[in-house]
Amino acid sequence: MKAVAIGGGPAGLFFALLLKRADPRHEVVVYERNHPEDTFGFGVVFSDATEKALEHADPVVSGAMTALNHRWDDIEIHYRGSALTSTGHAFSGLSRKTLLGILAERCRAVGVKLCFQRDISDPETLRDADVVLAADGANSVVRERYREAFRPETDTRPNRFVWLGTTKPFPAFTFYFKRDEHGLWRVHAYQYEPGRSTFIVEAREETWRSAGMDRADEAGTIAFCERLCREELAGHRLISNRSVWRSFPTIRNEKWHHENVVLAGDAAHTAHFSVGSGTKLAMEDAIALVGSLVRRDRIPDALAAYEAARRPAVESLQRAAQASLQWFEDTERYMDLEPLQFAFTLLTRSLRVTHENLRLRDPAFVARVDEWFARQASARAGVPVATVPAPGAAPATGTGAPAAASVAPSTTAAPPPMFTPFRLRDMVLVNRVVVSPMCQYSAEDGTPGDWHLVHLGTRAMGGAGLVFAEMTDVSREARISPGCTGLYKPEHAPAWKRIVDFVHRHTPARMAIQLGHAGRKASTRRLWEGDNEPLPEGNWPIVAPSGIPYYPHSQVPREMTRSEMDEAKADFVRAAGLAQEAGFDLLEIHMAHGYLLASFISPLTNRRTDEYGGPLENRMRFPLEVFDAVRGAWPAEKPMSVRISAVDWHPEGMTPAESVEVARMLEAHGCDVVDVSAGQTVPDQRPVYGRLFQTPFADRIRHEVGIATMAVGNISSYADVNTILAAGRADLCLLARAHLWDPYWTRHAAHELGYPLRWPDPYETLNQYRPRFT
Repeated sequence: MKAVAIGGGPAGLFFALLLKRADPRHEVVVYERNHPEDTFGFGVVFSDATEKALEHADPVVSGAMTALNHRWDDIEIHYRGSALTSTGHAFSGLSRKTLLGILAERCRAVGVKLCFQRDISDPETLRDADVVLAADGANSVVRERYREAFRPETDTRPNRFVWLGTTKPFPAFTFYFKRDEHGLWRVHAYQYEPGRSTFIVEAREETWRSAGMDRADEAGTIAFCERLCREELAGHRLISNRSVWRSFPTIRNEKWHHENVVLAGDAAHTAHFSVGSGTKLAMEDAIALVGSLVRRDRIPDALAAYEAARRPAVESLQRAAQASLQWFEDTERYMDLEPLQFAFTLLTRSLRVTHENLRLRDPAFVARVDEWFARQASARAGVPVATVPAPGAAPATGTGAPAAASVAPSTTAAPPPMFTPFRLRDMVLVNRVVVSPMCQYSAEDGTPGDWHLVHLGTRAMGGAGLVFAEMTDVSREARISPGCTGLYKPEHAPAWKRIVDFVHRHTPARMAIQLGHAGRKASTRRLWEGDNEPLPEGNWPIVAPSGIPYYPHSQVPREMTRSEMDEAKADFVRAAGLAQEAGFDLLEIHMAHGYLLASFISPLTNRRTDEYGGPLENRMRFPLEVFDAVRGAWPAEKPMSVRISAVDWHPEGMTPAESVEVARMLEAHGCDVVDVSAGQTVPDQRPVYGRLFQTPFADRIRHEVGIATMAVGNISSYADVNTILAAGRADLCLLARAHLWDPYWTRHAAHELGYPLRWPDPYETLNQYRPRFT
């Protein structure tokens, strides 16, 4: 095989080395436009897991790296005059120049031909090779030459940063958050060899411009940063190496291979430096690509297999990097947090490091976080929190629960965040776990039956603090499907009361009702018969703010008149009265997912030209009228929430910034908590799914508006719940599918965490029971 690598960075060199090692008969050439001594940048970072993967791929390279790297376990955070340290993180730093030297030397040793100072301006000149690797970085010439095949996208981020070095040896991976008259500056610093550290300074663009850095040359940048960080540098100097201010480009490609040309490293994808992953990804790409080439006879099959194998892991890490970079873009939002919570929020910013990960790495730090969180929760709820046995202490009598694995100075420790109380008006929840509203499509003319009693009763017995009934429609015409529940007939109230009374009688859970009107998504089939598909027969007239059908083949809604809006508002008020008769503790109005009220809010579905269309303030007019009317009918001591879609996942739809304004309006009208969902407004949405993918929207609204929020969307583990809560990203966590899969999800979480969650009296024997799962 003849293979050429364009680019002599970590991806190109490691690929060449591994391919030549796999079969010395291969002819492998690396072309690099710069001189070997011209490397740019300072240090690169590796985790222990990455180092093990590199050792398996080439022990010689790994051994040379280990001999020269600088290791640290601690992360040190300097914030508002406090210095907080978390340990157990196990990373290492290495000079980029040293790494490239190790790789180049190893390439020469196995017979790879290295051609430095060779600028390949047109990769077509090398297409006679069997494989052409584009490893020429974020500004890849190769990728641009075949742009139509790779279809790249670049998201240039707003923050500005400069990559510097310093002679100061930092003992830990260190973050500084420092204000001056221009704004807030972030510093990321870590040692990579004796007497040398990376020192990255980052700021919002307005801060950067205010400081005059948009006009500064390298010397001016160095002088400013040394003045800014005089105390932190402690007499040490900063070092430049093409240290110009940049904006980070997040690069994605629709395809990674074209005929015999294949992308790797930054040419294929980038991940923000705050997760330290560029070099890691590049070298892992090389391992995967060589593995695919060795295992397959045909080059096209090998390149396709490489992309299929690597893309999921890369995209997952890019999502984590996106969450991390957005945290640094929005750090100003968190500058009022208590130091301990700020540190926890920073450490878990990628949504991949969890409360449980940190507990295993640094139990003392997490114990402090849990104790602080429990004190805050107890004070705000006005009730004491339960404690759990500390390590070495006997379990509380009758709980049958193992001791919690955390550090505490006494025989008890604070409970995990999910098992702390939460108050909304006069309603106090015993924990922060919520069963999300989930349509069952199993009612008869809106009346809930035995299915709903068992469905909701079981999940209340399962330990959740709050249990939502499904979206319950305020009129017969407001139903999504013929099987939807309702609160529009007098007999509905006692049917719901039967369920609510069961939950109140046998569990400490509180019950919530979600009132909605399906709007243009009404008169459709049950979920399993065809989601959002119109009924084949028996349709009823549907209404919406504008006469726009959901699908082209869907029923066309009638544009609502003022009198029809008044009727709908009256339906909501009537339903609220029936909900009160049924004994519900919390009432939520559904203003999300493209249903009636959401359709007024979104510009995609509201094309009205009267006072209820146009700017956001007008589009919110009718939803707020409904909210006010229901709030007036609902008891003052009972809380109300609203579910919103924070983003429509469509370029012309609602944006996260607009959802902040929606929440601000709701808070001004007396809403107690916002249930933050997303999308489902239009069928051609392009959602960005992933772990906790909607949590950042709840986080933003909570901090920018100052209102309590509920997080929902791909939350499945107790580690996720504890992380969201302890970091202050939301106040309650809603789980849907997790509760369908496991009605006793909360009890299983309590068991795993060692929390003594008592069973209802008829199940009293389980308080001494120790289950085995294997």
